[in-house]
Amino acid sequence: MVIDKIMEQLKSIKYGWMDKNGNKHTKVDDSFSSDYILETPEEVIKNKIGVCWDQVELERFLFEKENIPVKTYFIVHYDNKNCPTHTFLTYEKDGKHYWFEHSWEIFEGIHEYESEQELLLDVRSKFIENELNDDYIFENICLHEYEKPKFHLTVQEFYKHCDEGKYIEI
Repeated sequence: MVIDKIMEQLKSIKYGWMDKNGNKHTKVDDSFSSDYILETPEEVIKNKIGVCWDQVELERFLFEKENIPVKTYFIVHYDNKNCPTHTFLTYEKDGKHYWFEHSWEIFEGIHEYESEQELLLDVRSKFIENELNDDYIFENICLHEYEKPKFHLTVQEFYKHCDEGKYIEI
């Protein structure tokens, strides 16, 4: 199956990021907000590293090569501290909705849902429980569907790009 083949292509990609000077980082630390740049899919393949933002763009690239339409989402909790985020890719097939996840290790895989709403609610719930550790203000959680960004964006530019996408009320 094509989707399984795409997941297999991602097996060599590790979670982490490349800074603007070409250095690899395996943890998101204080330097991320000032030194990160969004990699191209080709750079992710070459460097074998990327955070969810980078990996989703590689996934988008691989799905587009197979002519499979996708949607990409950005979930964030604006907390005036580190503003945790996650990006993820979805697709629809035969009336079912699928969350394709590689970078979020504990949820790696292809998850099937009856509706897009069910999918988005599940991801939000997992984000709250696992990324926010149930320490959040509900109104500060935002979800946007976003289009393909330009590459080599900074953290602030990527947030802005995603925030300008379609706001999703769930």
